[in-house]
Amino acid sequence: MMRSLFSGVAGLKNHQTRMDVVGNNISNVNTYGFKTSRITFQDMLSQTLAGAAKPEETKGGVNPKQVGLGMTIASIDKIFTQGSLQTTGVQTDLAISGDGFFILSEGDKDFYTRAGTFSIDKNGTLVNPGNGLRVQGWMAERNSNGDMIVNSQGTPGDITIPVYSKEPARETSFVRYKCNLNSSSPLVPANATPRMIASAGVTTNIDVYDNLGDPHRLTMTIWKTGVNEWTASAGVSDSMGPVTLDVPAGADQINQENPGTRIKLRFSPDGRIIGAADEGTPDGQNQGNLTANLNYRITGDPNVRTIRLDLGAAGLNTGITQYSSPSTTKGVEQDGYSMGYMESFNIDNSGIITGVFSNGVKRPVGQVAMAVFTNPGGLTATGENLFEMSNNSGLANVGAASEAGRGKINAGMLEMSNVDLSDQFVDMIITQRGFQANSKTITTSDQMLQELINLKR
Repeated sequence: MMRSLFSGVAGLKNHQTRMDVVGNNISNVNTYGFKTSRITFQDMLSQTLAGAAKPEETKGGVNPKQVGLGMTIASIDKIFTQGSLQTTGVQTDLAISGDGFFILSEGDKDFYTRAGTFSIDKNGTLVNPGNGLRVQGWMAERNSNGDMIVNSQGTPGDITIPVYSKEPARETSFVRYKCNLNSSSPLVPANATPRMIASAGVTTNIDVYDNLGDPHRLTMTIWKTGVNEWTASAGVSDSMGPVTLDVPAGADQINQENPGTRIKLRFSPDGRIIGAADEGTPDGQNQGNLTANLNYRITGDPNVRTIRLDLGAAGLNTGITQYSSPSTTKGVEQDGYSMGYMESFNIDNSGIITGVFSNGVKRPVGQVAMAVFTNPGGLTATGENLFEMSNNSGLANVGAASEAGRGKINAGMLEMSNVDLSDQFVDMIITQRGFQANSKTITTSDQMLQELINLKR
């Protein structure tokens, strides 16, 4: 008789816990990044009244006689299914599509979260504004070529987005030329005047920058001087003295170090550039990338500035060509720019933060790190949408988004709770009925005990 009372009590307590789980899920239906929980039950140890007996020659086997002693909680599990993504338009709001967690740090202690409600504090640090924890990732560093790169293989640290910071000026180191010289252009005699060269040749302009970020107009003029042969000269606005061109000697030559004002370009009969050389010297190139060094000086700086002119690869169509089509040769790329201020930034699917500067430059500032776990259900919830590693979660596998099973990052969005209200309401009804049934077990057992007591009267 007493067993049924204790079974009923166990059912009441554990169904109350189940109701607590359901209530917590419903209360967090609008909590960003929240993951719903479920509770599972299991029966408790049964009392054996009689053991099992094996079959004999004259009769069959007998099953054991056991009375259950109630039920208990087997587990309370976090369900890490994907939540819907809600567009917010806030650039620092981040949502994960797929597996993974953002990493937040408080000193030497790391936390993990799916809620990407981030912002920038007064120091430019990317943080969770609700608790001040700092988002972890990698800052971009300048390599030997002067380019900013992010090393996502290093140890993550705090991310700082330097809004309104300065990007120093960068001097132009190369200009790349492409497109076509019309093979039907008229020949220009060797003693042609500058006016004749200008009218019969092809002129292209591109702005280049000195070490202070001042722009200068680089003008290259190319004219036909022979069969499959063209001559080129260049000028730079505001330069002091003559602008010279020097084709470095090939691998089997010694550079004469006597730059002049013109260079020769040679083409194959099928229109591909095959060589470049200084005019009147043996210096020249006929293999690999064909280049010429442009040398000039600016007012106030006695040092000679040098710009590498990339003319194309020998025997290929990657640079300047000579076909019977209108001349379209132009400078298509140069790497210099003036000083600028960082005006905005954006975050791509891999978590790379790209700064946009007033001088038109876009360069990586940093990258948001992500972590995945072998068993995310083993993480310990610590409140504030945060999780910690536990003995059964496995170690954090930290790296860039969209790699090694990590999901991609969506900027300007937040992941909504994955709580399904219809499931929770149905679960609430089931829990309520289970609670009522167990309470009936207690009251019925009580009535039976009362009848037993009444036997004495």
